[in-house]
Amino acid sequence: MNITIKNMVCGRCEMAVKVELEKMKLPVVSIKLGEVNLSRELTDEEIHKLSINLERLGFELLVDKISKTIEQIKNLIVELVHYQKDQLKVNLSTYLSECLNQDYSALSKLFSDNEGTTIEHYFIAQKIEKAKELLVYDELTLSEIAIALNYSNVAHLSNQFKKVTGSTPSYFKKMKENTRKQIDSL
Repeated sequence: MNITIKNMVCGRCEMAVKVELEKMKLPVVSIKLGEVNLSRELTDEEIHKLSINLERLGFELLVDKISKTIEQIKNLIVELVHYQKDQLKVNLSTYLSECLNQDYSALSKLFSDNEGTTIEHYFIAQKIEKAKELLVYDELTLSEIAIALNYSNVAHLSNQFKKVTGSTPSYFKKMKENTRKQIDSL
């Protein structure tokens, strides 16, 4: 049985969910961002209890198809931007269509109708948050950050950064106050 969980955006989230599933003695096959595979179906009582336990941890058990699909889109983008070391070799629409085995225009409409933003804007927001993170760490140059985030050049990254944040990457780096956002709040 596959279950979809909202707000699982990092390795610590996966560990927290795993601990909760183990406490409930549920048979986990695998866990990845936003998704858990169990070796058997859960009873209604188990689903209810799991839902309550996950909500206490800041997660949400998703049961309807629309919510699951939107969460899968978000998780694929988060994984792509924040955790995947290799650059995307195809465009985002092809990547999402292939991963979810659905037509991109249908995915795009579903996402926009339910999230109030486009997939592309969500993708850009994730890339800018990753750029902020890398700027704060101060280990890479702006050129290296642009390459790491698959921008065509530094100017493209800088323009997008300013459009989203209102400041240039250089100004952001000099700011004393950290204005980064949590991934799950984007």
